[in-house]
Amino acid sequence: MARERMEFDVVIVGAGPSGLAAAIRFRQLCAEHGKELSVCVVEKGSEVGAHILSGAVIEPRALNELIPDWLGRDAPLVTPATEDRFLMLTARRAIRLPTPPQMNNHGNYIASLGNLCRWLAKQAETLGVEIYPGFAAAEMLYGEDGRVGGVATGDMGIGKDGAPTANHQPGVELHARQTLFAEGCRGSLSKTLMARFSLGDGADPQTYGIGLKELWEVEPAKHRPGLVVHSVGWPLDWRTYGGSFLYHLENRQVAVGFVIGLDYRNPYLNPFEEFQRFKSHPAIRPTLEGGRRIAYGARALNEGGFQAIPRLTFPGGALIGCAAGFLNVPKIKGSHCAMKSGMIAAEAAFAALASDNPPAELADYPARLKSSWVWDELHQVRNVRPGFRWGLWPGLGYAALDTYVLRGRAPWTLHHYPDHTALRRKEECAQIEYPKPDGKITFDCLSSVFLSSTNHEENQPAHLKLKDPTVPVAHNLALYDAPEQRYCPAGVYEIIRDASGGNPRLQINAQNCVHCKTCDIKDPKQNIDWVTPEGGGGPNYPNM
Repeated sequence: MARERMEFDVVIVGAGPSGLAAAIRFRQLCAEHGKELSVCVVEKGSEVGAHILSGAVIEPRALNELIPDWLGRDAPLVTPATEDRFLMLTARRAIRLPTPPQMNNHGNYIASLGNLCRWLAKQAETLGVEIYPGFAAAEMLYGEDGRVGGVATGDMGIGKDGAPTANHQPGVELHARQTLFAEGCRGSLSKTLMARFSLGDGADPQTYGIGLKELWEVEPAKHRPGLVVHSVGWPLDWRTYGGSFLYHLENRQVAVGFVIGLDYRNPYLNPFEEFQRFKSHPAIRPTLEGGRRIAYGARALNEGGFQAIPRLTFPGGALIGCAAGFLNVPKIKGSHCAMKSGMIAAEAAFAALASDNPPAELADYPARLKSSWVWDELHQVRNVRPGFRWGLWPGLGYAALDTYVLRGRAPWTLHHYPDHTALRRKEECAQIEYPKPDGKITFDCLSSVFLSSTNHEENQPAHLKLKDPTVPVAHNLALYDAPEQRYCPAGVYEIIRDASGGNPRLQINAQNCVHCKTCDIKDPKQNIDWVTPEGGGGPNYPNM
């Protein structure tokens, strides 16, 4: 069956903060200048917000610029941050530390980023933006001259054997004069663009963390709307970067989460289990006791910062938002920078497409970005995250020096190395014994995945592909005791043996995948390739 062809002036891949902000800004400019240019947003989640996962404390700076009257439009930002606490945890104690200035949340809002994206989608649609949730952009379209010409959505109804089933529906070709990629962290198409156009040349490798989050409904007496708590230290060792968050939203809801840098060394470390262990701390457990866990999810996030920003444009398109890595690590915030990058890209795209001789490449986009507050903000904090490769205490000491003395103006820039090169061999590391879950505060992985409402059509090709099927046993198991069994927060990867305990093989439970992308990042040989499953598959996060 031939694929349907649709044509737009701009196609945006991903209905996250950056993609929706770009769509809104583009249509605002069309209205301001009397131009009728079309824009389409394609989203792989079953609905807008289904795959959005963040803490989140929202800095409204970009939103104020994009929709100044958002408060009067019932935007889902109703809980202002009123108190910040920063804790150093030991196994039994919580030591209050001064809150770093970047983590001062005065003027910010505790919110669900997924709900904010749902609201942004409604604002976009009123401006004439076409949004297609449930359609995964699975294939790049290139013109004869090699420029990006749009994307194609994946076929529906392809069986595990690769043959069309009775429910087969071919994908749709979405052709565009400019295509903006807002896929979020480690986007599957963005990754191919990075390779094809050598976008990473001259930049540091992107580095990442894995963020795990639960949403709880707590007892009324324990609810403190507006309270923001962050911690470092226990249960992680001093060499491993990471920390926690505890955000009190409205309606007795508390978001609790844990982030671990994916440059960790010990192959026996299990991020999911570290998160569960964290909740048992005497300073954390009392908030959750008597409450009810209502949602769970996980997602990788960019931590490379300023020095890892790649070249942003190529003929026919550009990277925006977390696809390019606009996250301020010391602030633990990225949505405001992501939105602003999308707005700036939209302004560059409009200027180009409204001209008599549109350029193939939006060279004006990076130029505009470099004169914006996004560039200044990320440049100022560029050295904080890489300083923690020396360990927690040296990292905190350097962060204090960089923040209070150098004020982000150090005459040097610290650099990153790829996360997948960080693991030590199993014989060099101690195994970690994790306590069994109690079913009240701590839980097992599979019951947690159930709360993410993850679902994939079972009769489809696996979207987790091995470049070399021998690597998991011959290399990963032999050298690192199969770390994919532990770094995946959804129980996707298992080493299976026969009745005698021999003949190990890797089993991939792709239906469990919450689309966090950690496996694509952390696999020591970069042997796992995450590609899009059928549109609509994956988690369905409520209020996350």
